[in-house]
Amino acid sequence: MQFQLLKLSSTVGFMKVRYPAMILSAVLIIGSIVALSVNKLNWGLDFTGGTLIEVGYEQTADLSSIRAQLSQSDFADAVVQNFGSSQDVLIRIAPREGVEAVTIGDQVLAALRSEDASVDMRRIEFVGPNVGEELTEQGGLAMLVALICILIYVAMRFEWRFALGSVGALAHDVIITLGLFAVLQLEFDLTILAAVLAVIGYSLNDTIVVSDRIRENFRKVRKGTPEEIINISLTQTLNRTIITSLTTILVLLALFFKGGALIHGFATALLFGVVIGTYSSIYVASSVALFLGISKEDLMPTPVEKEGEEFDAMP
Repeated sequence: MQFQLLKLSSTVGFMKVRYPAMILSAVLIIGSIVALSVNKLNWGLDFTGGTLIEVGYEQTADLSSIRAQLSQSDFADAVVQNFGSSQDVLIRIAPREGVEAVTIGDQVLAALRSEDASVDMRRIEFVGPNVGEELTEQGGLAMLVALICILIYVAMRFEWRFALGSVGALAHDVIITLGLFAVLQLEFDLTILAAVLAVIGYSLNDTIVVSDRIRENFRKVRKGTPEEIINISLTQTLNRTIITSLTTILVLLALFFKGGALIHGFATALLFGVVIGTYSSIYVASSVALFLGISKEDLMPTPVEKEGEEFDAMP
């Protein structure tokens, strides 16, 4: 009993601030939905298509300088990357209404040759979007099926209250991450979509670890309210959560500052997603389960009757 009281007193009271946290989450979700409705996402060339221009340099191309030149010539949205070698550069530009690809190519070439007259034009072509309407519809359907499968798995593995909390946490993370890109008007392309999917996996893994510890403690701890047991579980997984999050964030910071312009959005989405995913595992998944009335009886294993017991109980 003394050990039990000591254990309860040394825990962090996460659930004491669950109501302010839920209000904060509601505000962020509403703000994200409004931003997505008003600003909409800044779709990249993978979704919109555009003009593809390949140029060649005699020396190693300075991609940062090329981006600066194009930005000064009203092509700030251009995607610049090496193609095959350090002298070959591929430039992708979003479609301009009423302007043909050849005209855009001439304007880009003039901007580049203003700094280096040796720039050689290799090809100009219009490319369609990599993600069409059919693929978008199929991707949305796949995401819905995945959420349903997660709901079923967590409900069978733990309890239906945890399942609703887990799916709610995933939806919470995705909506707020997309809202960030809508507010900042960062370009949303296939690399950002991959980052959002990675955030879903990271958040789900963290939620499953927390749920497993909560179920274990509901069975082990004899005294204590559901709120106290959840606080114990979150405190026990805190070291693991901090270490995992910090090591992930250190790698993402390196990508954010040193990865270059092409990977900047990917690192931004993952950095924000790791933080919001850790938060949702504590204050969304656990709070929803507690709000729905999770109790010790819900998580206790079903007793299995042994053969012959019913005969032994007979007079």
